[in-house]
Amino acid sequence: MTLDREICAALDRDDPLAAFREEFEIPDGLIYLDGNSLGALPRAVKRRLADVVTQEWGAGLIRSWNTAHWIDLPQRVGAAIAGLIGARPDEVVVADSTSVNLFKLATAALGLRPGRRVIVTEPGNFPTDLYILQGIQRLLNDRVELRVVAPEHLAGAIDGDTALLLLTQVHYRTGRVHDMMALTRRAHEVGALALWDLSHSAGAIDVDLNAAGADLAVGCGYKYLNGGPGAPAFLFVAQRHQAQAQSPLSGWMGHAAPFAFSDDYLPAPDIRRMLCGTPAILGLAALEIGVGIMARADHRQLRRKSMALGDLFIRLVEQECPGQFTLQSPRDAAARGSQVSLGHPEGYAIMQALIARGVIGDFRAPDTMRFGFTPLYVRHSDVYDAVAHLKDIMDSGAWQDAAHQARGAVT
Repeated sequence: MTLDREICAALDRDDPLAAFREEFEIPDGLIYLDGNSLGALPRAVKRRLADVVTQEWGAGLIRSWNTAHWIDLPQRVGAAIAGLIGARPDEVVVADSTSVNLFKLATAALGLRPGRRVIVTEPGNFPTDLYILQGIQRLLNDRVELRVVAPEHLAGAIDGDTALLLLTQVHYRTGRVHDMMALTRRAHEVGALALWDLSHSAGAIDVDLNAAGADLAVGCGYKYLNGGPGAPAFLFVAQRHQAQAQSPLSGWMGHAAPFAFSDDYLPAPDIRRMLCGTPAILGLAALEIGVGIMARADHRQLRRKSMALGDLFIRLVEQECPGQFTLQSPRDAAARGSQVSLGHPEGYAIMQALIARGVIGDFRAPDTMRFGFTPLYVRHSDVYDAVAHLKDIMDSGAWQDAAHQARGAVT
């Protein structure tokens, strides 16, 4: 059956999540397919931040650490995120960036498995994950071995020398989903720990850390959780590890009694020990709004729509642009996150031509065009219109315009 716009419009009319779009600022005429990189602005964030700035900060000043409960925000927002990732409220806290949290938890994992020196990961993992592991290796004077193996060989690479398996559940480039339960089980069979990066998972696919037996996890606040650019990240430590896990960044907010101001560090007895410095209140306040919206949505409906939007995009691209792109994502929606990646040697210029027309995705070198489908605000008709623009760009050769060849600092 040939897909047309009326079919897509009918799907939008029947969409049980359609009302959520009104909670986000989407400029008229813009098709936003980059929520896998930066989520759209929730309308309520502007009101919330205005209140934090004018009332809590402006009028309350330092009193607001108590009166507005700023001091509790890392745990409060963490508890809300816990409900999205299959964790207990006391197992998640919001702090720092994903990169910093990776450093804290990977180092803590090595401490939990003394005598073991191997960390297993995969090539092509998100660069910051690999860079942080390389930094730990240098910090420990190469007493850590990084075992970087292809996905199909991961299970066999995890052995009795392995301290930690570190993987991103949804691959940032292809959208491929790892089997968290099976790989975590394999790590546990040999006494290793499993640390999962949920940056492209939380709010996009079903995640159940405790059902999978995960030990540790980190995740991003500014993608599907819509916390805004540079939003604070989150981390998870299974309750069974909290009393023993030691953060290498023993900052004052991780102290058992930070306002005792003692000279010697004593870690908090719970997830708070993974805090470090003073929490970023403006960022936390914005993130709390985005997480709250996500928490109100039916997770099963979110995943069904996410898969349907990706399937629709693939069918339309193959219908309208046959043979012109390489599908770099799994065709099976169950094996794919909330994005579809297309390969093309001129992918950068093609994406710039799309952006110039108000269809926003992004590009990852050397040849990957990424299209994210955030089910809270992306419509089926948006997908149809995006592919119509893509077809016209390819048919007309508009991507060859010199303006689309110049590379910006951020791609």
